[in-house]
Amino acid sequence: MGALLKVSRGIDAFNEWLGRVIMWLVLAAVLISAGNAVIRKAFNIGSNAFLEIQWYLFAAVFMLGVGYVMLRNAHVRIDFIAARLSKRTNAVIDAIGIVIFTIPLSWIMIDLGWPLFVRAWESGEMSQNAGGLIRWPVLMLVPLGFAILMVQAVSELIKRIAFLRGDIPEPFSGDAAQSDDEKHAAELAAEVEKKLKGAP
Repeated sequence: MGALLKVSRGIDAFNEWLGRVIMWLVLAAVLISAGNAVIRKAFNIGSNAFLEIQWYLFAAVFMLGVGYVMLRNAHVRIDFIAARLSKRTNAVIDAIGIVIFTIPLSWIMIDLGWPLFVRAWESGEMSQNAGGLIRWPVLMLVPLGFAILMVQAVSELIKRIAFLRGDIPEPFSGDAAQSDDEKHAAELAAEVEKKLKGAP
């Protein structure tokens, strides 16, 4: 299990780094969008390439950032139910979900997305819009994004199994990665709830 946990830490470190890089893509998209709007209004000059690069960046943020979201335990879950379950029960539910849903779905999307990327790469497919961009970079994001998700899902599965075996004390990356402000807010909320329960 120690070797698998080492692999898991490597995957986590990669997605942590990738998540920080992707944050800059958001800034790039905002600057391009603002610049494009100013140029259109001030000089009546427009380009479909500027519009499409915004879409490409938007797609990149979501597809390449999916592993980071899973690492931080920030993906969609039914919090009001999960909060009432023990960490062990949540770990079992997560492990089952990863094996039955996340990994198979990721594999299917890679299998479906890869031929589209290869076809666009080989043909040099261009956007149908005048002055648009080549298509393969954005089509590549589908298999790449789901590959990143699948690899992170494997890391999360390793951590859940290690927790259930008693090899690690905490399987949920997002809880461990909370900022000081988030931890403080959680502590305050717990204190308020405690006082409300003790009130007559």
